[in-house]
Formats: sequence, C-alpha cells, structure tokens
Amino acid sequence: MMSLYLPIGALVAGMLGLIWGADRFVAGSASLARSVGISSLVVGLTVVSVGTSAPEIIVSVNAALQGSGELAVGNALGSNLANIGLVLGITLLIAPIPIQKTLLKQEGMILFVVTGLAGICLYNGFLGRLESLLLMLLIIPLLILAAKYKKSLAESSETQITQSFTTKSAFVNFIIGLVVLLACAELTVWGAKSIAISMGISELVIGLTIVAIGTSLPELAASVMSAMRGHHDIAVGNIIGSNLFNLLLVMGAAGAISPIALDSQVFSRDYMAMAAITLLILLFMAFVLRKNSDHAKLPKFAGLVLLMAYCLYYLLLWCTTTGN
Repeated sequence: MMSLYLPIGALVAGMLGLIWGADRFVAGSASLARSVGISSLVVGLTVVSVGTSAPEIIVSVNAALQGSGELAVGNALGSNLANIGLVLGITLLIAPIPIQKTLLKQEGMILFVVTGLAGICLYNGFLGRLESLLLMLLIIPLLILAAKYKKSLAESSETQITQSFTTKSAFVNFIIGLVVLLACAELTVWGAKSIAISMGISELVIGLTIVAIGTSLPELAASVMSAMRGHHDIAVGNIIGSNLFNLLLVMGAAGAISPIALDSQVFSRDYMAMAAITLLILLFMAFVLRKNSDHAKLPKFAGLVLLMAYCLYYLLLWCTTTGN
C-alpha cells in the first residue's frame, strides 16, 4: 500500500494542475488572440470551445505518446459518461434547466451523429490512424456551423473568458498555463499507469474512472456555476460541446498519433454505455420539448435518472473487471 501513495499523490496533483493550467491557458490565449485583432467570434468558437476539454486533450496526447492508447480512449469515453451522468445530473439537481428546440435540432443531433461515427470507428476493436484523422477533421465543418448559428453565444462566452488582461499578462498566463498543462499531463499519466500496474487493473479502467472524472472537473465547475447564476444555456451547451470535442479531438488525437488495439469490451460495454446515456439525455430533451415547446425545462427528476444510470455503469464496470 505504501508504494501507492506516490502515484496517488501524483495523480491528484496532476489533475488539479490540469484544471488550473487549463484556466490560465484559455484565459491567456483568448486575450492574446483578441490583442492581435482576431474577432471575438473566432476566439469564442475555438479557444473558448476547446477550453474545458484541454485537460482531456493533453492527457490523451501524452498517453498516446507513451504507448498507453487504451488510457486515452478510456479518458474520452469516460469523460463523456461523466459529463452527462455526473456533471449534468448534479447540475439538474441544483436547478431545472430551460432548453430550446434549436439545442436539440442542432447540437443534439450533431452529438447523436458523431456518437454514431465514433461507434463505427470502435466497432472492430481497433482505432486506426486514418479514421482518427477523419474524426479530427470533422471539427472544421462543426466550427463553421457554429459560426453560422451561434454568433451571439460565442461573443458572450469570449467576453467572460478574456477579462481585462494586458498583452504582457496574457502572454504570461498563456506560457504558464501551457507549461503547467504539459507537466501535469505527464504527472497524471504516470500516476494512472503506476496505480494500474500496482493494483493489477488495466489502464483502460483507470482512464474510464479516475482520470475521466478528474479531467471532467472543469465541466462540472463551469456547469454548476452557470446553473447557479442562471446561465442555463451555457450549462447544457458546455456539456454537449465538450462531449463533441472528446470524441473528435481527444479520441481522434490518440488514434492519429498511434493506432490503438482495444479490448472487445471497449465497444460492447464502455462505448455502448456512453451511447445509451447520450441517447437518454436526447430523449429527455425531446420529451420535454414535445410537452411544452415554449417553456421547456429538463426537470430535476432527469438529473436523478442520469446519476443513477452513471452509477449503474460503474456497477457494470466493477462486475466485468472483477469477474463477479
């Protein structure tokens, strides 16, 4: 047990550093972009959109470079499960969330399609380089669509992030955030791998659980604070956007760096669980919109169901990994 203290400490410190570093990196890079004349729209759709997924992306790339591809894929799938089951579930328990038809018809349907494409990539138990690159390239048309339909939201999000940094302080925040992200990603992956080896469990499981929850903390913090302040559109949009980036960039980057052979349960258990909980939230949205399209709200009950579904997945994961 003593041998686990250092890896556990490294994992906790690494994930806390990832959260802090991502905040500094996003704030600094957004301010720098604005200072050189890049529009608020472009900044909001790129830097701000990727911001809360920065920990997952950095960890995924680092894990792939170290030959731990399953940890990277587990991080992507586990983060999506945590975002909906844990983050959105807790957010809904705090306050019912108003939704609009456009959220379901645009972002919701895009997430549905991308989730299906990810399943096609994982179905054969192998995440290849070509399909991973294609997933990453899908970011481009998605950003174009976002620029067309979400102009006002991007403007408001960018304003909140950039604050009032001078060019010098923005550059300092950018450099410090980047260095902290890279260093803490290394620390997180080392800690996760060491724990997996010491406890005799797979890196995949560590990625699906500890690392996924840890790297989803920015989404949890952002969504809970948004809901408490009444910015409900940001709370839901943040989660949907983050899940899209997790599938396209986090998982795509890992496969593009190094093709990954995956355990058969990655598709049958982990992907299917992620797809099911994604479909569940979309069905909740469709149901409340059908009942009352003008003042539709996701109820607190939906949050309870999502949390229960997330707990059931952990029970399934425990049963399949312990052989019970």
